[in-house]
Amino acid sequence: MNSIKHIQNALKELDDEVQKILLDWSIALNEKDNLMLPILQQKKVLTQTLEDLTYLKDNPPSQNQPCGISKYRDDN
Repeated sequence: MNSIKHIQNALKELDDEVQKILLDWSIALNEKDNLMLPILQQKKVLTQTLEDLTYLKDNPPSQNQPCGISKYRDDN
């Protein structure tokens, strides 16, 4: 699945962005928090999407059946 590969690449880019912010000593701690919050929110959504797609790839629904992804998810 190409979408899984693209999501994995996007997650790596987000990790790189967080590392860049963390290692920049010219940014104050509270500003780092403000910069990282939207990145970490994006990462959470992409991680859940990756888990969902991986689950569906490994457990494809039979025809005319709902995918059942909501039963698989942990509600965090």
